[in-house]
Amino acid sequence: MSPNKEDPNLAAKLELYRALVQTNPEVELKGASHPYTSLNGHMFSYLHPSGSLALRLGEKEREEFLRKYETTLFKAYGVVQKEYVTVPDSLLKKTKALAKYFELSFAYVRTLKPKPSKKKS
Repeated sequence: MSPNKEDPNLAAKLELYRALVQTNPEVELKGASHPYTSLNGHMFSYLHPSGSLALRLGEKEREEFLRKYETTLFKAYGVVQKEYVTVPDSLLKKTKALAKYFELSFAYVRTLKPKPSKKKS
């Protein structure tokens, strides 16, 4: 499927993504039309309208994930997102197995310097 076409199974994939996010009580699913997770101003996962899930990982974990699941770096709108992997649909259906990588993603984003808030006081 082209990464820029909307997936007809998007609603089902959103439910799987919600189940994944619920594995960590510290994480909140944000975004009505473009669901994502973030911490300190850094996104670490999101469900693209194409139905593909992008997961941000540190270098070591990213390389392991790419090899183990024979997948690629995430590409959206013609841009390769160097820190994000494309989660295979078969793994998205396995919440327990994917939760390990979701936790690694959350741990990785915790190491990043918080972005300054853009909210006006």
